[in-house]
Amino acid sequence: MLYSLSYQMYKQEHGLETAAEQRAADARAGEAAAAFAVALGGLRLVIGRVLRPRDRGRPADEAADAVTAPARIMSSAR
Repeated sequence: MLYSLSYQMYKQEHGLETAAEQRAADARAGEAAAAFAVALGGLRLVIGRVLRPRDRGRPADEAADAVTAPARIMSSAR
C-alpha cells in the first residue's frame, strides 16, 4: 500500500507502523546496507590498486644509458 510522504512522516512520528510494515522497512534497509557494503568493498579494491607501490624497474632512459655506456676497465699494468 502506498501512502503520501506526509502521512508516512506522521506515522513515523507517532509510531503508527504495523509490525508487517516495520519488517518490510527493515528488509529494505538491510538490502540497501548490503548493496552499499558491496560497493564500498569494490571501491576499496580499486583505491588499493591505484595507491599500491609498484616495482617498475629502471626507467627507459636509465636502462638505455646503462647498455650504451662505454665500459671502463682498470688496467693493472702501468
